[in-house]
Parts: sequence; C-alpha cells; structure tokens
Amino acid sequence: MKSRFGLFATLMLLAMPPLATAALPDTVDGEPVPSLAPLVKRVSPAVVNIRVSQTVEGRSPYADEMFRRFFGLPETDRSPREVQSAGSGVIVDAEQGYILTNHHVVEGADKILISLYSEETLEAELVGSDPATDIAVIRVDSAELIDIPIGDSEQVEVGDFVIAIGNPFGLGHTVTSGIVSALGRTGISRNGYEDFIQTDASINPGNSGGALVNMRGELVGINSAIISRTGGNVGIGFAVPTEIAASIMRQILDFGEVRRGLLGVSIQSIDAESAQALGAEVESGALVSSVEPDSAAEKAGIQVDDIIVRVDDEKIDDSRELANAIGLKGSGEQVEIEFVRGGNIRTVVAELGQQQVARSLGDDIHPGLSGARFATSSANSVRGIEVTEVDEGSSAAQRGLRAGDVITQVNRRPVQNLEQLTEIARESTILFLLVSRGDRNLMLQIR
Repeated sequence: MKSRFGLFATLMLLAMPPLATAALPDTVDGEPVPSLAPLVKRVSPAVVNIRVSQTVEGRSPYADEMFRRFFGLPETDRSPREVQSAGSGVIVDAEQGYILTNHHVVEGADKILISLYSEETLEAELVGSDPATDIAVIRVDSAELIDIPIGDSEQVEVGDFVIAIGNPFGLGHTVTSGIVSALGRTGISRNGYEDFIQTDASINPGNSGGALVNMRGELVGINSAIISRTGGNVGIGFAVPTEIAASIMRQILDFGEVRRGLLGVSIQSIDAESAQALGAEVESGALVSSVEPDSAAEKAGIQVDDIIVRVDDEKIDDSRELANAIGLKGSGEQVEIEFVRGGNIRTVVAELGQQQVARSLGDDIHPGLSGARFATSSANSVRGIEVTEVDEGSSAAQRGLRAGDVITQVNRRPVQNLEQLTEIARESTILFLLVSRGDRNLMLQIR
C-alpha cells in the first residue's frame, strides 16, 4: 500500500504546473488587484527632464588679489567654463507650451533643453521666475505636448496617497509613491516664502521641478527640496503647493513679474511669556512695532501694539508666519486680519499694496562684495538688506556672506536700503557688516 500511495503522490506532483511559472491573478475574489500603472501612464507624458548649461567664471580659493599678493602666489586661471545640471519640469499648458519648474533649476541658465516622455529634445525659453518661492515658468514650441490638470492643493490632507515623478540623478523618468506626511511646513530654507507639502515619496537630486500628483491624476505640488545628511532620500521631501505655483505663474504671465502683496508693517514675534509681560491674553502672534504711512495696514485701521493672530483662515504664531501669509498673496488681494488690541479681538479687511524691491550686484557696491546679489524689501521681519545670492568661491563667499543673510548695520550705522549701503561703501574701503542669520547676529569684515 505504501508503494502504491507513494507512486500516486509522485504522479500527482509531476502533473502539477511548476511554481516558477505562476503569475499574479488580475483579480482576487472578483476584485481587481490594485495598481498605479494606469495613473502613471496617464500623467507621465506631462513630466519633462530638463538639462541646463551655463557659463561660470573660473574661481579658486586663491583667486583673491590681496591674498595672492600677500603670499606671492602666481595669477590663477579664471577663464570661463561651462557647467551643466539636470532637473525636472511639468507641462501645465500644452497649447501655449508652458512648463512649471523650480527657480534653482534654471537660475543663470545660458541654454535650457527639455526632453519629453517621447524622448524628443526641445530648446526652451525662460518666461520668468521667482526666487522667493522657487518657482519658474519656461516655454517650448511643440504640437506634441501633453499637459496635466492642476489640482486644488488646498484640498490635500495628511495621509493622502501621492506619487512623485521626476529625473533623479539624471536617470530619466522615475516614479515613486508615498503619502502626504505634513502640510504647511516652513523654515526649510534660509530665505523666501514657504508653505510646503511634506511627503515620504522618494525625492532625490534631479527631482527638483517634478510633479507631485494625487490619486485623481492632478498636479498638487512642484517637488522642490529634501532634508538629507547624505544628499539622498531619507523619506522627507517637500513640494511647493499648486495654489502658490499657479499664482506665481499667473502673475509672471500677466505682468512679466511677481507683484507680491504688502501689508506695510514692521513686526516681531510674540510668545506666551512676552505676551504676559504686555498684559495680552494670547499664546503667540506677531506684534506690530510700526505702521507705514498710507499703507494697507494703516488704511485698515491696524495700529502699533496690535498683535496679529490670524490672516484669513491661517493662524499666525510668529513674525515669519505673517510674512509668509502676506508675501504669498498678490498685490490688490483682500485679506481678513484678526488681531488683539487691549484685550479685545478685532477683525479688519485690508487690500494689500505692492512690495517695491530694489536689487543690486555686489560688484557695483564694493570689490569685497563681488559675487553677491542684494535686495531690499519690506517683506522681511528683520528690516535691512537681504543677500539673495552668493556665487560659490566669490569674494563675498570668502568673506562669509551667505544667501538669506540680512545686513542690518554697516560700520555701526543702520541700513535699510541699497542707497545707504552704497553711500557708506563710498566713504570707506573697509566695511563691518552686522548680519542677521537665522536666530543670531554676527559681524563680518569686508575689505
């Protein structure tokens, strides 16, 4: 009996199909197997790879003339050289050829090339960009474009499934998936306006400017930044919400520039301890320390010593949040502002004015500031001159300036605009800059 049973079992095993040839079923208990493939196929053609080339001046740590003279070093080679970088973009208007990407992807570009999903390569032109939100608009001329619908990022919730599509490490179209980890993230960069969507969908270098897409196939964010100690993905990525990106694009297309809203107040942060000292029953907010004449704030009735606690539906905990809330809106927009005055909560509607921003190159001000670019704007909670960009290896960089620094004093004299800085620089060859960097101040010597 044993031998017959063993023979029967052997024949049965031989009759069974090999496990290696088994395939996943299309359905389980009559239900389709979940797959993101149909969604990816639909939206991937709207994401493009971007290659940027630019010419930069050759620099070295020994390029400074005073440094070379002191140590008797020979003249260094500073001949221009071409550098290339890669990023991503998203087609949002196929008919007009408009593509959204990051400002830092196309900044300083001499030539911008995009590769479509079909692998066709086209040359693009820069329409405009906004460093403060890291959004840029470029344009191509082609009848083969496929765009993606822009979704409402205001409807995004923590826990929503999303996919990120881009060009990580220059590899080409790559799709990753995850969830929305947090909303309204700020403090990621040293300057600019922030209201990031945080996601754990893998975002790596080269994904910048790519698409963050919801499960309806709608664009809800432009991938912008990561937090990483190694430069690779650690599950914390950030995207600019489409509410902001679309607003910046509309302003660039309508006016050729970004016309950012202005309330016209100087502010400082308030916490529970400082509020108690003022006798105010608030936990946090932005204290109004001055109101500009004929500004939107003055016209709305806002006064010095008011504590602003809300703008529209957004709670305001500190001065940075107020600067973000106002700076992310366009001039002419009406906003509802809630503030505390004398223990009473009041609400007013203000029509925002327009920020007037002056810009200048460090080369035009002082040789030691060469390679830096500056701007003055009333958007800063710290009043002064903002360092918007610093070229790597430049004189300004060697002397310690960084993008995002705010110069508040020069040679112990307060400065709030470029004219004041330029005037002091004409009077002295040595400049001592008092710089606000994050939550600390430092003194830099410029020769």
